[in-house]
Amino acid sequence: MSDLDVMLAADGLRRLFRDGVYNPVTGEGCIGRRVEVHTDWAGLETVWVPEGMKADPAYKGRRMRKADWQRLRCRYDFEYWCATCAVVKQKTRGADGPFILNTPQRRVAAVLEGDRVAGLPIRVILLKARQWGGSTLVQMYMAWIQSCHLRDWNSLICAHVKDTASGIRGMYTKLLDNYPLELWEGDEKPQFKPYERSNNMRQIAGRGCRVTIGSSENQEAVRGADYAMAHLSETAFWASTPQRSPKRFIQAVCGGIALLPYTLIAVESTANGVGNYFHNEWLRCKEGRGDKHAIFVPWYEIDIYRLEPRDRKAVVRTMSDYERRLWDLGLCLDQIWWYRRKSSEYGSEEQMHAEFPSDDMEAFLNSGNGVFDMSGVDALRHGCRPPEAFGEVDMRGGAFTPGEGRLGVWELPQKGVRYVVAVDVGGRSAKSDWSVIAVVKAARGVRPEVVAQWRGHIDHDLLARKSAAIARYYNKALLVIESNTYETAEYGGGADSNLFVLNRLAEEYGNVYRRRTFDRVNNRYTSAVGFHTNRSTKALLIDCLIEAVREGGYVERDSEACNEYVVYEQKANGSYGAKAGYHDDVLMTRAIALYVIGAELRSAVLPERFEQVPSW
Repeated sequence: MSDLDVMLAADGLRRLFRDGVYNPVTGEGCIGRRVEVHTDWAGLETVWVPEGMKADPAYKGRRMRKADWQRLRCRYDFEYWCATCAVVKQKTRGADGPFILNTPQRRVAAVLEGDRVAGLPIRVILLKARQWGGSTLVQMYMAWIQSCHLRDWNSLICAHVKDTASGIRGMYTKLLDNYPLELWEGDEKPQFKPYERSNNMRQIAGRGCRVTIGSSENQEAVRGADYAMAHLSETAFWASTPQRSPKRFIQAVCGGIALLPYTLIAVESTANGVGNYFHNEWLRCKEGRGDKHAIFVPWYEIDIYRLEPRDRKAVVRTMSDYERRLWDLGLCLDQIWWYRRKSSEYGSEEQMHAEFPSDDMEAFLNSGNGVFDMSGVDALRHGCRPPEAFGEVDMRGGAFTPGEGRLGVWELPQKGVRYVVAVDVGGRSAKSDWSVIAVVKAARGVRPEVVAQWRGHIDHDLLARKSAAIARYYNKALLVIESNTYETAEYGGGADSNLFVLNRLAEEYGNVYRRRTFDRVNNRYTSAVGFHTNRSTKALLIDCLIEAVREGGYVERDSEACNEYVVYEQKANGSYGAKAGYHDDVLMTRAIALYVIGAELRSAVLPERFEQVPSW
């Protein structure tokens, strides 16, 4: 039997297993532990129900009236309730119909039900691909709890804009308008009623449960209310400003939700780049450090993403490396053929991955405006570890003293090895940017390596002296200090006073980086101490760093540098910088050091238009 025949046979078996029987009315293929029971109703002689239903004292088997039996099953069987009580708009037909859970919805529902049946608070974070109904599933699950389980159990629906939240609540309105009256367990007809003239809040008639809608744009409107459940939608797109952030808002809302059974927090979103609240929360929960189940739904779990090929043999023979990887993941040929046809609509593989990710890494890395290759960043993380020691170098650079101090050392200076010390200048107060001093080993023939780092807040004149002391300790290293802050009038006694700090540094420590500048008064080139970062030179630095990260061009030791790579982006105006609320001071020391080392290896001659010349 040829390899081709083996793959075709395997494809048939995969389809048979994938397309198994699912019937939420009979209970076949449904989630949870189920038991077989018998009824006297036509077409429902044998069904499989959750074992908790049969154990309920109210269960009397065939002696029960049909409506009583159905209501009891609705309380225990979410999938049955969806199929018999919930009406939603069908994506593939555009018409209203019963809510029959698709494959990824069943997987998520199994997680929700696992917590509920165990008596635990229900907590999930969903990283979504498009068009599988994640928001619908979460909202219907919350509606099921409010309709069948608990009264006076209030919920919040909050999205990035109010119209989206209103659309989600619209699902609830459709549900109540079409709810079978014989199965409704309320004191009034199922419908939304106004609540105290509030535009944002409705009450479920006969159940006492309030449903509030809100948006991240108007956070004050939903703070302070009594919520037992919260559906927080598209949180990756919630704006972050110095005055408000998704993290603070979500913590304020969720902090009021008790750790009790049937309480629910569902955070869901499609990916929108890295470094935002949703990305950080996803990583935290995925790594087991958070309070939520992390659930990713890849495109190939979604039932509509299939296309029967005319020639299955031809698909097998022409598989790309990526398609072969999909096959190894267990996909069927109709899914791979769909992927191939769909990807032809996009200009690059990265764009296809952004729209239809196969794993969470693809989802995040191909969305947003990130600058650095995340696979390269992940590779750098393998070299990160805590410093071997912390301490300080005395101001004369005579010795390193372990103990109290901010200088972290991974490697002490080695005889005959050259080093570069790069300095990014921050502010003096605790709320300012950090000042960072990074020591990078620059030995020929090996990759540059971060061997020491100081990070803190300090007066700028003391920062210059500390930088010189560390450089002196590391074999009189080349000291490259970012000069922008020192060349402005905002610090100390003005620009002249600040430049005095740099000039004194050059006098006291000779091996400093100098750049070439043009003296317009005397009409000649001269030199100035420090690396001046402007639009042109910053682009040059970042281009160099992009290559170094992508190619593994240096050895990183501090994981904070990798964290800064993740949140670094290209702005709408083309400039570079960290996302709002994040820093790039560690990153900039790497950019400066690696550029200067690379320039030295290129014979220390830079393009004249950049007016930067290293001095070794």
